[in-house]
Amino acid sequence: MKSRKQIEEFEDQYLASYAMHSKETKGRIHKEEAHDYRSIYQRDRDRIIHSAAFRRLEYKTQVFVNHEGDYYRTRLTHTLEVAQIARTIARALGLNEDLVETIALAHDLGHPPYGHAGEDALKEQMKKHGGFEHNMQSLRVVDVLEERYANFKGLNLSWEVREGLVKHSSKFDSPDKTPAGFEPKSQPTLEAQVVNISDEIAYDSHDLDDGITSELLDMDKLRKIKIWRNLYQNSNSKNLKVDNRILKYQIVKSLIHNQVTDLINETQTKINKLKISSLKDVKSAKIALVSFSKQMQIQRGELKKYLKNNLYHHHRVNRMANKAKRFIKEIFIVFLKDPSMLPPSNQARIKKDGKHKVICDYIASMTDRFAENEHKKLFDPYEKV
Repeated sequence: MKSRKQIEEFEDQYLASYAMHSKETKGRIHKEEAHDYRSIYQRDRDRIIHSAAFRRLEYKTQVFVNHEGDYYRTRLTHTLEVAQIARTIARALGLNEDLVETIALAHDLGHPPYGHAGEDALKEQMKKHGGFEHNMQSLRVVDVLEERYANFKGLNLSWEVREGLVKHSSKFDSPDKTPAGFEPKSQPTLEAQVVNISDEIAYDSHDLDDGITSELLDMDKLRKIKIWRNLYQNSNSKNLKVDNRILKYQIVKSLIHNQVTDLINETQTKINKLKISSLKDVKSAKIALVSFSKQMQIQRGELKKYLKNNLYHHHRVNRMANKAKRFIKEIFIVFLKDPSMLPPSNQARIKKDGKHKVICDYIASMTDRFAENEHKKLFDPYEKV
């Protein structure tokens, strides 16, 4: 039997001095008794997994909308892939795996339906009403919108997990500002930084996979990209008669492996060079410590540019995005004109939060198919309401 105290002692013995040790947490907004057999971050992880917002990720879009096919990534599969990559990196660097996993599992809870097209649509509708940014919405989900406890709103997560959400930064995530109470001038924990980069590794690698499967990307044309060309030549030399489907898996696997290895080595080099020996050193650093080598950054930049031009701006993806934006805009406007059509639990919050915020919360919580069904109910005269 291992108690929470023993878990904390294990962390003291085996985690790096610059890792976030669970007994050093800044705690929760609402005071709770510590659990006998789980650390604070293990407890946070379990609360996230059991939340309604986490379950909805199964039917929220990554790049391809839900009805395009069963193979493509969803927010849930992406989240699990981020957590897996992040834990590997955390273990190698001696960081707190429980904190890393918890931030990873929660980082997309505030994402609306239809991926970044959905976020763009909500930003437009909320432009004069406080705006919309999915990292801040993730914080709102865990602090306010999830209702599971009699004594407080939200999940009452630890400060470090919540900081990891508001300071989450990647190619699609760039919060305008850090909310009060989250040390805007300091770096996040190394655990949060690991999740930031793991998100990008998962995105790029698995969007390649889905792009090839959908035939929006061509494996032969991808050989123009150095990082892909090197892995293609290496994989092909070892598997002379392997078909393209297997070859694709091998290249994507190697792409993840190479990025993770480079990241671990470069981060450890930077930690040693800057003589980082405590959490205080991490927080006061002038730059993020978790990063790729310059060579890998250049190769990743070339790959990102290719994905942007050939996948994210592909005419089929643009059509899906345009349709999604129209759906969300039309649903938003209907509810704005007549909030009495909102579910009663949402209507009850209008006096406190205002119409725009309540409608935004409601739409952001929707899955792709729920949004489609809601649109049908509102606009198709033959659809049951």
